[in-house]
Amino acid sequence: MNFWNDPVNFIGQWLGGLLSGLGLAPSLVNFLLSLLGVLVLAMGSLLFTIFLIWYERKILGRIQDRLGPNRVGPFGLIQPIADMMKIFTKEYITPIGADWLPYNLAPIMAVASVLLLYAVIPFGNRMVGVDLNVGVLYLVAIGGFGILAIVMAGWSSNNKYALLGAFRVIALLVSYEVPMVLALLVPVLLSGSMGMSAIVQAQAGGFWYLFVAPLAALVFFLSSIAEVGRAPFDLIEAESEIVAGFNIEYSGLKFGFFYVAEFLHSFTVSVIFATVFLGGWQGPGAATYPLLGFVYFIVKAWIVYFVLLLFRGSLPRFRIDQMMDLNWKVLTPLSLSLVVVIALVDKLLANVSLLVRGIGLLSSSLVVGFVAVEIMRQAGAKRRREVAPAFEHREAASGSAPVQPGSGGGL
Repeated sequence: MNFWNDPVNFIGQWLGGLLSGLGLAPSLVNFLLSLLGVLVLAMGSLLFTIFLIWYERKILGRIQDRLGPNRVGPFGLIQPIADMMKIFTKEYITPIGADWLPYNLAPIMAVASVLLLYAVIPFGNRMVGVDLNVGVLYLVAIGGFGILAIVMAGWSSNNKYALLGAFRVIALLVSYEVPMVLALLVPVLLSGSMGMSAIVQAQAGGFWYLFVAPLAALVFFLSSIAEVGRAPFDLIEAESEIVAGFNIEYSGLKFGFFYVAEFLHSFTVSVIFATVFLGGWQGPGAATYPLLGFVYFIVKAWIVYFVLLLFRGSLPRFRIDQMMDLNWKVLTPLSLSLVVVIALVDKLLANVSLLVRGIGLLSSSLVVGFVAVEIMRQAGAKRRREVAPAFEHREAASGSAPVQPGSGGGL
C-alpha cells in the first residue's frame, strides 16, 4: 500500500502505528482515529464554508451586475473572515422569556445536521466515513434534524414573527421532502441498493442516472433547493414579509451558526446530487487513484452548486400558495408516477443489453415528462378561461377597453 493508491488507509495505519507505539490499547487507538477523522471532516467543512460565502457573493454580484466583495484583501478574499470576526465579537444574548435549552440548542443542531450527512458520502474509492447499506435512508433521517432545529428556534424564541417563520418551515420543508424522497427512490431502484457506495458503483459500468432518469434528477434538484430554503423557495427567511423569519431573535455566534448551516447545506445537496445522479467519484483512473476520484467528485459537485447559484441569482421569490401548488400538484404526483413507471420499465428490460435498457429508461422518463407538461398546459388553459369573464367584467366596469394580445399595451 502507498499513499497515492489508498491515502486514507495509509494515513490511518501510520497514525495507528504511532499511537500503538505509545502503549495505547487497540480499542482506544481505533476510537482516537475515528475521533480524529470526525474532527478533520468537521473542521474542513466549516473552513470550506468561508470560501463558499466569498464565492457565492462574487457569482451573485456578476449575475446581478454588482461588484461583490472587492475591498478587504485581494479580490475581497478576506471579507468572509472579517464577517466571521464581527460575528464572534457581537453580544451573546438570550431574549427574556425564551425557552433556554431549545433556543441555544437549535443553532448547534442546524450545523450538526449538515455535517452528519458527510458521514456516508463516498469522496473517492475507499474514501468514505461509514459505508452503510442504508445510506439513502440515513440521509433522509439526518435531514430531518435541520428542520427540527429551525422549528425549535422559532418556537423557543418567544417572538410571533419567529413562530410564523417556524410554521412556514413546516409547510415548506416537510412538504418538499415528499417528492425529494420519491426522487431518491429512482437511483435506489436502478442500483438495487440503498448504500451510497453501491449507487456510485452501479453507475460505473453503465450510464449516469442523470441521463437515464433526467426527470427524477430535476425533481430532486428542485426539492433540494426548497429544502435548503434558497431562492426562489426562500419564504422561511422572507425578510420583507416576516422580519427575517425564524432566526429574528438570534445574534452573534448563534446567528452565525444558522448562516454557516445554510451555506454549507447548499453545497451538501450538490454533493448528494453528484453522488446519486452523476456517478460520484467515478472517472478515468479514479478506481486506481482515489485522489483523482476525489477531484472528479468535487468538480461534479461544483458544477451542480454553480447551477444552484444561477437559480438563486435569477429567479424571484414564489408566493407561498404557488410553492404549495408546485409541490402537491406537480412535483409529488410527478415523482410518484415516475417511480412506478421506472420500476416497471426496469423490470421489463432486466435481461436486455445495457444500451437498450438505458434507452428504454430514458424514453419512459421523457414520456412521463411530456404527459406532465401537457396536463399542466391544459390545466393552465382551463384556468385562464375561468378567469377571463371576471377580468373582462372588471375592465368594463372601469370604463377601459381590454388590452388585446399583441397590441403592445400592458404587461
